[in-house]
Amino acid sequence: MFTVSEVLLGFGLIVLIILFVFRAGIVKEVVLLPDNYRELLTDYVKFYRQLNEEGKVRFEKRMEHFLSAVKITGVNAVVEDIDKLLIASGAIIPVFAIPDWQYINLHEVLLYPGAFNEDFDQAGSDRPIGGMVGSGAMQNVMIINKWQLRQDFINEPSARNTAIHEFVHLIDKMDGTFDGIPEIILERKYTGHWKNMMETTISKMKTYGSDIDMYGAANTIEFFAVISEYFFEQPALLKANHPDLFEMLVRIYKTG
Repeated sequence: MFTVSEVLLGFGLIVLIILFVFRAGIVKEVVLLPDNYRELLTDYVKFYRQLNEEGKVRFEKRMEHFLSAVKITGVNAVVEDIDKLLIASGAIIPVFAIPDWQYINLHEVLLYPGAFNEDFDQAGSDRPIGGMVGSGAMQNVMIINKWQLRQDFINEPSARNTAIHEFVHLIDKMDGTFDGIPEIILERKYTGHWKNMMETTISKMKTYGSDIDMYGAANTIEFFAVISEYFFEQPALLKANHPDLFEMLVRIYKTG
């Protein structure tokens, strides 16, 4: 027998699949990439640079589809070609190995010139936020800091990437629960194990510190986003330092 929660989750996943298909079919016009897109991607996006030729073409097509489906709007900031490419890259990198993925829970990305606060103020000294996924009146909207967006792709030795972080939040939210467990892409039999791994690692981080960004110790939601940044930005280092986490992320993102 299935529990009520299991039935509801199954129904929700069916609805999401229908929305995937529906949205994929309503894109009216493909947004073409700028003429120098290959040069820009090669210079700034390590993930793209490491793909073979077939993979690069697939990455480019996925970017075109994303930019056709999601509006990018500057708020006191000019949206340049490089900004569009980096936002689209942040969207595609986590789901590159997942065919036909659509961010049905995102309609628009707002590009701010710098950091902001919880009231979306762009002025003043107390502006700690570099990116966020909206809720309430801002549902289906992402806000990202133009300066941070560029710095994260330029500083390749770093394990941080704000764009990837925020798109992982969207992946997490896709199953209807925002909890660090991406049930839309993680097999159910592994969800309990993943939850335990996150909670155990967070506890160790709080007690002993960690090479993992300590922002990830806030809760499982932020841990999933932070460790995903680490996974895509510094995979070899994550594998060496945290092999169990690395193997589970390979399973989640289908990169094995």
